[in-house]
Amino acid sequence: MSYTNRVIGILSTSLVCALSQAATEIEVWHTLNPANRAEFEKIVKQFNAEQNDTKVELKAFADQIALTSPDSRALAAKRKPDLVQLDDNRSPDVIANNQDILPYYEFAKKYPIPDNTSILAQTSGFIRDKQNRLLAFPFMAEIPVMFYNLDAYKKAGLDPNAPGATWAALQAQLLLLRDKAYYDCPYATSQQVSVHLENLAAMNNSLYATPNNGLDNAKGAVLNFDTLFMRHIAMMVSWKKVNIFSVNSNSNQPDGLFAEGKCAVLTSGSGSLGQFAATKDLKFGVAPLPYYDQLTPKPGVPFVSGSALWVTTGQPVEQYKATASFLAYLSKPVVAAAWHQKTGFLPLNDASTRAADVSFYGSIPGLNRIVENMRQATTKTNRGFRLNGYARIEPMLSVELDAALSGQVPPVKALTTAIEEAKVMSGEAPAPASASNNKKSKK
Repeated sequence: MSYTNRVIGILSTSLVCALSQAATEIEVWHTLNPANRAEFEKIVKQFNAEQNDTKVELKAFADQIALTSPDSRALAAKRKPDLVQLDDNRSPDVIANNQDILPYYEFAKKYPIPDNTSILAQTSGFIRDKQNRLLAFPFMAEIPVMFYNLDAYKKAGLDPNAPGATWAALQAQLLLLRDKAYYDCPYATSQQVSVHLENLAAMNNSLYATPNNGLDNAKGAVLNFDTLFMRHIAMMVSWKKVNIFSVNSNSNQPDGLFAEGKCAVLTSGSGSLGQFAATKDLKFGVAPLPYYDQLTPKPGVPFVSGSALWVTTGQPVEQYKATASFLAYLSKPVVAAAWHQKTGFLPLNDASTRAADVSFYGSIPGLNRIVENMRQATTKTNRGFRLNGYARIEPMLSVELDAALSGQVPPVKALTTAIEEAKVMSGEAPAPASASNNKKSKK
């Protein structure tokens, strides 16, 4: 055999080997904020570098609306993602029944994932069905919390280690932040439906929906906006009038104001912690949401929510195996611990808590208490609530909150209107005959 033929033979053999060993590519679609996105990209880069069998490609979207837009659906028709991050819609069974979704427990049966059984029930109940089966991978589980600026508290003469535990105590502190620390924005809230409606119930050991938060059967469940809700929203309106409650939104936009030091106190999701921890010169603490001690001697535990990674149907076996290897990597204690600490998302399993750096909890006042509180979560709170059509109901609730907080509509009217509209949206009541296209929309 000539030299040339030998070289060609060697090259051909090498090419065949290279092709046979090519990494299986999987694609993950997500809607993480910039800080959490950067951390996720680091994890993926590390995973891709540590092995040659699987290559993960990420595709970021601005939000869930962009991820589910017609353009995205057209893109998915050509190349369906292997994993997709979807927000909790309080009807995970409905998502799991979609023809494009493969429930996680079914996927894990075919492609076993180490440590799969160790995923904490306390932080994954929101994405489980009645049989306690995981429907998706709960990598972005979170709870609403209260962030507060340590320097602002010191400037106002307040103890930076004692943020208001009750709404009344917080009100007194906000007045000092306004009058002594001269904050134009003493208090702001992101995720206003979660903070001021959903978890108002959970923190005060009340029901958000009856009967039993819809956990027995979402069909027939209705919102439980009783006196607690009426009084709380009325109190928030009074805060608006005296300029201690400055900014409210159902998005995370107010987070930026807190990061910039413009707002002294913020209620938002724990998943915002990563953004604040990465902000230079921002010193902050974190505390549970306030509660009303007149209603309950001991505060409740907030509903776990957030988002999760859902497995899609119709993928080749090799891609499913690659997806399983990636999820197994995310489940590793050291990886899950770093993700929890860098982002503020809840621990995935006990091992990740044990693997966490103890000094991290000490660097942010109150953070350890938040994590410990979640260990007290019961089935009643860790599964959250179930309400049919909640993906449509939540935006409506935000509109009604805006109307009440801006003074356009009395709190009682806003909440009673929300109850009736939610009944229609969930299919529990027929649309009123008077409904028409000329119905005024709220801005």
